[in-house]
Amino acid sequence: MTDLVVRIAEPADFDAIARLTVAAYRADGQLDGEHGYEQVLADVPARAGAGELLVAVDEATGELLGAVLFVLPGSAYAELSGPDEAEFRMLAVDPGAQGRGAGKALVRACLDRARSLGCARVVICTRSFSTPAHRLYAAFGFVRTPDRDWSPAPGVDLLALRLDLTPAPTVLSEPSRS
Repeated sequence: MTDLVVRIAEPADFDAIARLTVAAYRADGQLDGEHGYEQVLADVPARAGAGELLVAVDEATGELLGAVLFVLPGSAYAELSGPDEAEFRMLAVDPGAQGRGAGKALVRACLDRARSLGCARVVICTRSFSTPAHRLYAAFGFVRTPDRDWSPAPGVDLLALRLDLTPAPTVLSEPSRS
């Protein structure tokens, strides 16, 4: 497995982020029949100004492997989040870099950021047919919240997922047995 570092994206990264995001969404079938979403994905400067744009980078080569936008309620890109929640959007891993841990590293970074801000939950949405995304999010413990499913356009059905960030229980030492 590649040693990865997750960091805030820099303007010099924006072209690579646009390319890999569009490529990842196209490879997953998420741009089939879409009108206009490719331009939204490619507009990295707009997204970077709306939240924290994170990138996963191969530490040895400096190659950008993936990106994600972390947002809070009320930001321009927030779709589901409400009070005490954070969300992330547009998680993408370069199709040629999939399987190297970039997606997991980006999700973990978003969860860590939400915890550091005191958020109680992270909410996200995903396309109904995106099986690799469903597997990734299930591995972190995200659960479906069907009452928050929505459709931004005809034929685009988004499934809502939630992860409660309750603190890990404190393990007390076992009482001594005398």
